[in-house]
Amino acid sequence: MTSDHTSDRRRIDDSIDRAADALGSVWPLHSFVTANPLSGFEDEPFHRAVADGERLFGGRGYPRPSVFRRAWDEGRIDPDVLRDELEARGIDRDPETLLDELAEAETDGGTETDPATATVDRVLSKWLAAFLDHGQAKWSMPDREQGFYAAWRDVAPYDRDVPGCSDPDDLPEAPIDALEAVLSDYPEGRWVDIVEHHLAALPGWSGFVKQRADGDADPWQQEYPITLNGYLAVRLTLADLLDAPIDPDDADAVSGSTDTTVPADGDGEGDEVPLPEIWLTAWEGSYREQLLEAIDDTVTDPSRGDGSRPAAQLVFCIDTRSEVIRRHIEAQGPYETHGYAGFFGVPMRYRGYDAEIDIDACPPIVDPAHRVVDRPADDSDAATARDRWTGLVNAARKHFGALKHNVVSAFTFVEGGGAAYGSAMATRTLSPGTVSALEGALEERVPSLQEFCSPAVDEDEYGDHAHGAAELPQGMRLEEKVEYAATAFELMGWEEFARLVVFTGHASETTNNPFDSSLDCGACAGNPGGPNARVLAAICNDEDVREALRDRGFDVPEDTVFLAGEHNTTTDEITLFDDAVPESHRDDLETLREDLARAQTGAAAERTPSADDADAAVDEVKRKAADWAETRPEWGLAGNASFVIGPRELTDDRNLAGRAFLHSYDWTTDPDGEALEAILAGPLVVTQWINNQYYFATVDNAVYGSGSKVTQNPVGNVGVVQGNGGDLMTGLPLQSLKSGDDRPHHQPLRLTAVVHAPVDRVTEILREHEDVRRLLDNGWIGDLTVVDPDRGNERFRYGGDLEWETDAEIEAAAESEPAPTPQPAADD
Repeated sequence: MTSDHTSDRRRIDDSIDRAADALGSVWPLHSFVTANPLSGFEDEPFHRAVADGERLFGGRGYPRPSVFRRAWDEGRIDPDVLRDELEARGIDRDPETLLDELAEAETDGGTETDPATATVDRVLSKWLAAFLDHGQAKWSMPDREQGFYAAWRDVAPYDRDVPGCSDPDDLPEAPIDALEAVLSDYPEGRWVDIVEHHLAALPGWSGFVKQRADGDADPWQQEYPITLNGYLAVRLTLADLLDAPIDPDDADAVSGSTDTTVPADGDGEGDEVPLPEIWLTAWEGSYREQLLEAIDDTVTDPSRGDGSRPAAQLVFCIDTRSEVIRRHIEAQGPYETHGYAGFFGVPMRYRGYDAEIDIDACPPIVDPAHRVVDRPADDSDAATARDRWTGLVNAARKHFGALKHNVVSAFTFVEGGGAAYGSAMATRTLSPGTVSALEGALEERVPSLQEFCSPAVDEDEYGDHAHGAAELPQGMRLEEKVEYAATAFELMGWEEFARLVVFTGHASETTNNPFDSSLDCGACAGNPGGPNARVLAAICNDEDVREALRDRGFDVPEDTVFLAGEHNTTTDEITLFDDAVPESHRDDLETLREDLARAQTGAAAERTPSADDADAAVDEVKRKAADWAETRPEWGLAGNASFVIGPRELTDDRNLAGRAFLHSYDWTTDPDGEALEAILAGPLVVTQWINNQYYFATVDNAVYGSGSKVTQNPVGNVGVVQGNGGDLMTGLPLQSLKSGDDRPHHQPLRLTAVVHAPVDRVTEILREHEDVRRLLDNGWIGDLTVVDPDRGNERFRYGGDLEWETDAEIEAAAESEPAPTPQPAADD
């Protein structure tokens, strides 16, 4: 191979890497990660990024004019805030006129795909679904272990949709050969645009390939490898064989594409903030004012209460759904609740007792550092009983599955067992509450995993603790356990401890819901948070850890017991895993259980206002969990709009309507700012991802969401498609975001962040973390306000480039500056 040939191939690889930067990653549905679909453009200002999103993916980036109209009519947009935003942009027309202009300029956008490209998309999607299948298909695609391109090359001669290919030898032998064969016909300066165009043609599948290729520990990737190079080799080969346009300029000429960006006020130079973003900013500013009014600005030094010890301390995930249940728990008595990222700071790869694979129980921006498995107690009768029940259930499922899918036995199955099977289906359809009660009774008979299993935290519990799966250390060393406990206490500003401290993970409970993992813990990569809570509780109960913590300034009382729990966000029931609680604390535990049950009733009633009474509300949320026809078992994080970092005293007794992420933070216990730095660089980034996933999926559900559940089809245990094929859908379904086809339940706002800390401390953190500063400067986080306790809780609003303004300065500047020259209306 000549050096020029090698250089060409290197430049092809480089072009693919550069083009892939614009592509958002897509996770499998069983561990759904709510990520910003335009994360590849976070280095650009928001308005430019959404224009790029429209150009590449055909997706709109702002709410429709009808959504702004409804928000205006309902008083969600403050007229004064809107007036200030318009005046700052030199616009003096009245809101009604502007709304009419937006409506007149409205376009559905999008482009027509030429027939040849549509065929490429269809054929490629078919083979991607077959190759990437996670065990759903009864007949697997052959030779998958060779990689995607090699496997497709072997079957292509048998595909009637692939012309000019009667033998694998008719196709290039390796992916790089195929890429070179197509791209060599085009100038090198066009390669990045060509590759970007073809990656964006099916952003769901290509985003999934990108994510899986980056996941070194993914067992499916290890067994059946696929790369973006292999994906593009197949796509470009198909496009070449089917005479589909290769260069996007040629594709635009074929389809007659035109720019459908919503017109902006101004000179049209391309860098002016468009009118829809002005309305969006005003809506966000109006919400900011409401949020700041709800914050107690008398709190400077977080209070220590009246000196009495709380009955219990409960730590919840920062998830917005925790805000509701926390209020109702605090109303029951002297309880403290705290907010902490739901993986509880333990970055681990976890294997449940009867699980078939490991899962990463930490956010995607964090690499797992340990492998932890559930281990049953020695000679456990409960383990034996569960194994027996599980074996019977699995055998029955396998038997029924074989009967249903076997060509010979399918008819006899219907005749012999169809009546019973149909009765069971009818019961689940007509009386889901009955099914829920039966399942509850069965759960009481079958021992839960928590009754006989515990996470093996210590490295000495493993025979091979140095390596383990994917080269991760098995378990943890003492110093690592001490660090995780100390970090948790530092981030939350803890100095005092109750007799019972509960780390409460969360999970959802739904039936027949492909998107069930989207309702679990986002901080645990779309998995339940109970395992992480159990690990941290086990760490904090370790006597050696406690002894080391005393040297770190955390004097945990001898009578403090840490335990784990899990919040069912569909029913608001909280299950306590009380295996570590001694008899001396049983009365405390029983009182806590009773109060948690009352809190569940109150939270369910708040979330279900249509119910006749509180008990009926509990029945209703349980029905939703068991009803396999329920399209909205719960709203998940719909409504999320803000992230408050500070002590609970800022927001206790305030109803934030389940719209705020709440992270505990006490500035007085963090003199060097390390705890705040960890929060801003970690949870703030994750909540921005969540917020933007909900924003874009609401604004354009067909492109950035996944459309209606009614017409979805799960494919390969990895995702859903609309109808019988096509691209893998990337975001949340319509029913998770809207109460009707044209009426959002989720208000599409960018995140408003509020931090209770000295403004100079926040400035220095942003100076050190360019990635976080970029999110703020480019508008991916709508607003950052610092409430400075060093200056009497004066409010500082971030203005970009590490500059701040107080609300008083903003108002004074608006009054003193002359009105800017009005800008003409944009042409339609």
